Amino acid sequence: MINKSKISSANYFRCLKFFKALLFIVFLLNSRLLKAQEDTDLFLVESKKNLFGFTIFPETAKKISKGEGYDNQPSFINKSQLVFTSKDPAGNFDVILYNLDTDKYTNMTRTQGLDEFSPKLTSCGQYISTVRVEKDSSQRIWLYPINFGEPELLYDDIEPVGYYGWHGETAALFLVGSPNRLVYPYSREEIFEIAENPGRCISQRPGTNEVVYVDKNSNIISNGREAYELKAFDVKSRQTKTKGITLAGEEDFVWIDKHNLLMARENTIYLKNISKGTDWEEIASLTIPDYHNISRIALSPDNKNLVITMEPSK
Repeated sequence: MINKSKISSANYFRCLKFFKALLFIVFLLNSRLLKAQEDTDLFLVESKKNLFGFTIFPETAKKISKGEGYDNQPSFINKSQLVFTSKDPAGNFDVILYNLDTDKYTNMTRTQGLDEFSPKLTSCGQYISTVRVEKDSSQRIWLYPINFGEPELLYDDIEPVGYYGWHGETAALFLVGSPNRLVYPYSREEIFEIAENPGRCISQRPGTNEVVYVDKNSNIISNGREAYELKAFDVKSRQTKTKGITLAGEEDFVWIDKHNLLMARENTIYLKNISKGTDWEEIASLTIPDYHNISRIALSPDNKNLVITMEPSK
């Protein structure tokens, strides 16, 4: 179970209240950015991991989006189901559950006047967590039971949350501000600041105590494009180490295992072994008529399926 007693009404951000009027502008801008998303669609692509490496089969790509508009932020909750954020015809952003085996869709949320983004499965397997944009523009983490019970608020005094990544029962949080910050709530009284100016992708490195994120303070030019450092924060030692450089021009990544991760640029997917310190290696290129630019990738726990987000060609 998620231990919500660690973070209830906290003393943290007490000083934030003195600046609430100033930060209210930031809240509004951020929630408008969340809602003003570009049209995107989701595609399912078969893949395979074995002793010889990781293989993607571009010829198997099929569109799984059914609506028109924004379908994005996919995340697998098991080998045959994933959740994603979708915009309905009325302009509401809800979380949809998709079953790969049955090709069926189920609304995890249907909240008029509220919007849910970045759905993920919690470590206990009982909730889908989201960033919920509330009617007053607050942005906090909410937990939606997979049995469709009543949602529960987590980290009630920590906001505005833009993005997050789970490490066990604790979520590392991207807090919107000037500057944006990445924090880790060890307890109700101790909210540890990991970094300023992080990227939006935050993910536990499998089988380790590390939370990996993109450090956007670094200014690295690779092949004429801006790249960033991949940083790993060890939640036990509280030390941060550099694990390599992102694919130039991009900041979203997904793990295959504790050594290898994937990133994408335009229509091409790349792999990097951070343990060996290898360069980014092109492993697949997808040509899908009327679509371009892979912006996000999700990988099933058995490594047999990828879901990618792509934009319609203009």
